[in-house]
Amino acid sequence: MMELQQLMALPGKLIENISKVIVGKDDVIEKVVVAVLAGGHVLLEDVPGTGKTLLARSLAKSLAAGFSRVQFTPDLLPADITGASIFNQKENVFEFKRGPVFTHILLADEINRATPRSQSALLEAMEEHQVTSDGETYKLEEPFFVIATQNPVETQGTFPLPEAQLDRFLVRLSMGYPSDEDSLEILNRFKGADPLGALQSVATAQELYDAQCSFHQVYVSKPVAQYMIEIVTRTRSFEGVSLGVSPRGLQALMRTCQVLALARGRDYVLPDDVKEMALPVLGHRIMMRRGILGQKEGAAGVIAKILEAVPAPTEDLEQEA
Repeated sequence: MMELQQLMALPGKLIENISKVIVGKDDVIEKVVVAVLAGGHVLLEDVPGTGKTLLARSLAKSLAAGFSRVQFTPDLLPADITGASIFNQKENVFEFKRGPVFTHILLADEINRATPRSQSALLEAMEEHQVTSDGETYKLEEPFFVIATQNPVETQGTFPLPEAQLDRFLVRLSMGYPSDEDSLEILNRFKGADPLGALQSVATAQELYDAQCSFHQVYVSKPVAQYMIEIVTRTRSFEGVSLGVSPRGLQALMRTCQVLALARGRDYVLPDDVKEMALPVLGHRIMMRRGILGQKEGAAGVIAKILEAVPAPTEDLEQEA
């Protein structure tokens, strides 16, 4: 179990290190770090060239941990991700050759370019941290998490992620275009040596795993828990919504709020933490009915209206000594 002070320090170290490469996206970096420390997977969704893969690689380099990258393409096979049993003629037996999923950090680049069959190869690994092949189950190393990228604009040659796989991602985030000032800083930072090449790790895989096992120390008061429940419950009956947030989504919201509180130097969750994490955690778990303009935009509108309608608790939420 990691001490509380160590827990509070770890997010800041990772965010500061990644910011040496990524310019002007502190909010996105913070939420990626929060998701990872909460033991979840991250879906980075935006147009090409906004730094999605660079952010994933910067996080990987900030952690002294195993890293694999898979470029998802239409001809990618499930065995290319998980591995396959190969016949050993010398020993006269089948041997399982492990695929790139057997690592700590897996970058699934352009995940929506692979067929549903190949996408589904990640489902068991993401949820149960194991791979089953030919009736044998192989445990993945801990910690294990997936950072996936996708381009939501381009549709030719892509396969949208099904609801079951979207639900496996703890958060969905967008990078967005940089401001003019940040664009100038990007040009200055990258006109010489690549800052990613000089990036050093600031935490180990074991420290990350210890943090994932320890963030539950953060206190969640009953009023804040009820606030989360009310928000999630309303998504299931909101007009225009065909599928609301599942209990897994509710748990995801609480976990990310606990880690966000740590990143902000607190050992208790505030309603503001819930408001901040609601969209990245719940947005991709809401399915709109057909005819509603844009799944992503529709879900964002639903969450905004629910947050406006549900009163936040106002009493002192800090745990009593």
